[in-house]
Amino acid sequence: MPVKMLREFFLLESAGGILLVIAAAVAVLISNSSLEHHYHDILKAPVIIQIGSFSIDKHLHHWINDGLMAIFFLLVSLEIKREVLDGQLSSKAQISLPAIAALGGLLFPALIYIVFNWGNSTTMQGWAIPAATDIAFALGVLTLLGSRVPESLKLTLVSIAIIDDLAAIVIIAIFYTETLSVYPLGGAFLCILALLALNKRKVSELSPYMVIGTFLWICVLKSGLHATLAGVIVAIFIPHKSNDAAEPAPLYRLEHGLHLWVAFLILPLFALANAGISLKDLSTDFFTESLTLGVGVGLLFGKQIGVMLFTYIGVAFKLCSLPTGIRWRQYYGIAILAGIGFTMSLFIGELAFDDDRLQILVRLGVITGSLASGILGYSTLRITSQKQAVK
Repeated sequence: MPVKMLREFFLLESAGGILLVIAAAVAVLISNSSLEHHYHDILKAPVIIQIGSFSIDKHLHHWINDGLMAIFFLLVSLEIKREVLDGQLSSKAQISLPAIAALGGLLFPALIYIVFNWGNSTTMQGWAIPAATDIAFALGVLTLLGSRVPESLKLTLVSIAIIDDLAAIVIIAIFYTETLSVYPLGGAFLCILALLALNKRKVSELSPYMVIGTFLWICVLKSGLHATLAGVIVAIFIPHKSNDAAEPAPLYRLEHGLHLWVAFLILPLFALANAGISLKDLSTDFFTESLTLGVGVGLLFGKQIGVMLFTYIGVAFKLCSLPTGIRWRQYYGIAILAGIGFTMSLFIGELAFDDDRLQILVRLGVITGSLASGILGYSTLRITSQKQAVK
């Protein structure tokens, strides 16, 4: 990745992360004010698109989670594709550390959640909630530390988060899919063939991909699969090479074009729609519920234990190595920050549970676990950076 693009990426992601925090805080404030009922009424407002007998009838909340988040998944998938083909995950040496760390960071939070919720078939459905890292939120915290955090450490955190997101996409596709409908699946298959044809013909214009991608989204939505998977599929077929040497590749153009919208509109809207939690009727019992503890403890402790343990084993067996100039104390700081699972955790929670009370517990666990991870990770990196600067 060119240095200029890398700097732009961090600036954009970190600023988006700060805006994400603000949007989440606003959602909590509104949910605990006289505007609470208006907030929920707006989210439950029906939004209908109808052409003849065909219609898509969903609440505004669902349009945000199923529609706008498909664009978010498109961007995440483009980032993963670029990193695998040309970036930080393009070689075995580069991918080994974040892959091993991400694996530990996926397994241990899920195991902790399962331990807390063992025997409860309902809450067990949320086992994947604490498994993912929120890249924008985590980079927003890193930005507060300025130049004291080495760029190699930021890249490591980004790579771990990207692999986390890839795993979350696979988990959603396999474990959070409803009953399938055959005819829409057939339509989705035809759309995929059309995307493949565009890719093979090396069509560099983005508009045909977006038009077919829209039809694909509709088919996937109607099929019973989660609609956001359409974004993943479209990303697979976006060409990563340009026909014109003077023009950036379609993948880079689309990724660059989407970043602004995702960071400054889609993710803040998602946070505003999903982070609202009323504190009026909360009691200490809510914090001791198995679901809340599974999510919160999984994010705060499961992530850092899994990332550190698997990385240590990987280094001990010479499967990977820490970035040059990075000490274990600093690496521990980003292991803690990996416990910020805000966006994807809330998203999986929405898929796992329909019950309003369980949604409150999910949000409580995600917010407390992510907030604690952010504060502790920031403090750890600040202390270790200061100590290293003195030496």
